[in-house]
Amino acid sequence: MFRNYFKTAWRGLWRRRSFSIINISGLAIGIAATMLIALWIQNELSFDRWYKKTDRIYQVFHREISNGKATAWGNSPDVLAPVLKKDCPEIEDAVRVVEDESLLSVQDKHLKSSGVFADAGFLYLFDFPLQSGNAKSALNTINSIVITESLAKRLFGDEAATGKMIRLDTADNFIVTAVLKDLPGNSSFHFDYVLPWVYGEKIYGKNENWTAYNDKTYVLLRQGADINKVNKKIEQVAQHYAAAEDKAVRLTQFLYPAMRWHLYDRSENGQMVSGQMDRVKLFALLAGLILLIACINFINLSTARSEKRAKEVGIRKVVGAPRQSLIFQFILESILLAFVAGIIAILMVQACLPAYNKLLQTDFNLPLRHFFFWLYWSGFIVLTGLLSGCYPAFFLSSFNAAKVLKSSFKSTGKIITPRKALVVMQFTFAVILVISTLIIVKEIKYAQNRDTGFDTGQLVFSPLEGGSRKNYALIRQELLSSGVVLSVTKSLVPISASWTSNMWGYEWQGSTPEESRKIFDVFSTDAGFTKTLGTRIIAGRDIDIYNYPTDSSAILLSEKAVEVMHLKNPIGQTIIRSSDEVYHVVGVINDFLIGSPYNNIQPMVVMGPKYGWFRTVHYRLNAARPIRENLSKIEQVFKKYNREYPFEYQFVDAAYAEKFKGEQTTGKLTALFAGLAIFISCLGLFGLAAYMAENRVKEIGVRKVLGASVTSVTMLLSKDFVKLVCIAILIASPIASFAMHKWLESYQYRINIGWPVFVASGLLAIMIALVTVSFQSVKAATANPVNSLRTE
Repeated sequence: MFRNYFKTAWRGLWRRRSFSIINISGLAIGIAATMLIALWIQNELSFDRWYKKTDRIYQVFHREISNGKATAWGNSPDVLAPVLKKDCPEIEDAVRVVEDESLLSVQDKHLKSSGVFADAGFLYLFDFPLQSGNAKSALNTINSIVITESLAKRLFGDEAATGKMIRLDTADNFIVTAVLKDLPGNSSFHFDYVLPWVYGEKIYGKNENWTAYNDKTYVLLRQGADINKVNKKIEQVAQHYAAAEDKAVRLTQFLYPAMRWHLYDRSENGQMVSGQMDRVKLFALLAGLILLIACINFINLSTARSEKRAKEVGIRKVVGAPRQSLIFQFILESILLAFVAGIIAILMVQACLPAYNKLLQTDFNLPLRHFFFWLYWSGFIVLTGLLSGCYPAFFLSSFNAAKVLKSSFKSTGKIITPRKALVVMQFTFAVILVISTLIIVKEIKYAQNRDTGFDTGQLVFSPLEGGSRKNYALIRQELLSSGVVLSVTKSLVPISASWTSNMWGYEWQGSTPEESRKIFDVFSTDAGFTKTLGTRIIAGRDIDIYNYPTDSSAILLSEKAVEVMHLKNPIGQTIIRSSDEVYHVVGVINDFLIGSPYNNIQPMVVMGPKYGWFRTVHYRLNAARPIRENLSKIEQVFKKYNREYPFEYQFVDAAYAEKFKGEQTTGKLTALFAGLAIFISCLGLFGLAAYMAENRVKEIGVRKVLGASVTSVTMLLSKDFVKLVCIAILIASPIASFAMHKWLESYQYRINIGWPVFVASGLLAIMIALVTVSFQSVKAATANPVNSLRTE
């Protein structure tokens, strides 16, 4: 019997080929889009969940109320981890991790790589998979190093790396004690090597300051430990030690679980809330909407052809077919169609994956050789078939056999029908996606066009490392004397960086103890700050240690910093921090943007080299000379004093543009899937228009014989669909407005959503619907009426 059902279903699909193709195409695109989104969602949800002890791994976070609002962050003092291991018995282990970047050398081969300094228990705590070596002892000695298999391949080729020697840029030699398998993309850690924490203390010195938040502290709780009790104990321990050093410390500590690091990464009012998780929810909803739109196509086209299948249903009922067998038949047709669409979807996904991976900078693939993939895929296909086929099955099987066979079965001309409601729903979802895409693009453009407070033109930066750090004064002098640059300055980070250091504890004339808790972003310079970076002096002068030696302890204040300090005459004022850092204000500069372009500009202090530290050199190129020649000369100068390191540079405008990649990717994906949603909706509309034109072919012939023009017939066939799209626009606009207002709340610097976005989206939807429907309408209106009326 099942075989007969299958044969009947297949013949039915083949007999109605045009509608089957439309249905299969819509479902295939919907399923393919859903699978692509599901790959990304699955990867996001798996972040940091693959460690064997994930449920017991936490990171120590700090919370503080400053500048009138609570903030939370994940950096800790270096001394916290050993104290927690000693004073908190519920903690099985605690390790410190801080990022590093060094030049690794093997004979004449030099590679600049990113790594970390970590305590000896780091590898064991996280159970990183090793290719060789022992996780428990790999970092026990000060001259040991652990490298990843990809770095081992680059340094040693096909030779075994364990036991080999590597020289660091500090001229110290290290023995490879273990080789890590390359970390998966769904990890919060990204490094090529691991060095012992004790070696970091050897070259940089121990930092026992409880107010210096330089590293990240990870803890492993013992089985059965109460997280709330541990949080209270950590807070008591930290407060005890920190208060002895700084009476003004008002921080609280809490443990943040590994499973939330990636998905809930945004601080709001001192709590870690949905950051990336909001994006996951957005695209999960997007996948559901696209699949639902594809299913609506099937429902609409199946019910639209109800009159064509009415006699089939009537005859089957007369010969004794029960209703449940008809329902089963129609659902089987739906599942069969979904199965064919699913196979085509897999081919589509395989074809699109290279471009998709390039867009997302990932390495996704379909696990076609895994049994569970096909099991989940089969379940998904059956679910899709049921979702799209249940309503048509019950609708078609409900026809009255007597009325059908007497030819008294007529489709009613109700104002509101399920089919019309589904078309409205379909286009409502599509219009919401179009509006969302336009608003995302508008927000990105708004942030891109904001005044950053500095000039990116011809501005380039390079890292200060190795010989360039030691010989900076010589490099600076040669660059200026060569004429290839107009000015040079060094700083902590690039001005286009996504972060900079921040500090509190500043005191000034008239300041209160509460004001000493205000946080200021920190930058540093030696000379030529405003000339090189293109910021403006509002009052006073720039720092210049070469002409004013006392400027080593000078400080520049931004306009917002002056406002926060309530200084009327800041020039010459003394600023003190922690009693041992004394600055004198030499100038006030305009506010400039450091960090996210979607956040408000924070109060900034720019300090001289006595208390500042430096990792970057900026230089402004001489625009009168060719850029290629300028960069070639600059490379020669850097190579002269820093031979082993590769010469690296980046234009500030290009680096600043990198800040928009995350939102741009979201915008591109939303636009892509919004386009697919519109396309799938139009496929259904195209099919409905074709069926409507087919049913009204004789009416159109009569109208043309009586003198109706092509335009009037086209408008007659199109207006009903345009009405439905207009209703969808009216429903979609307030929903999209509410959703996008909620999305924009996560940005401090944001647009106001105006009516033009909704008008543009509405007109676009109407235009697309008109083009889709008009094709069939014009085709029907231009047909020869003789062909449709000759049988009458």
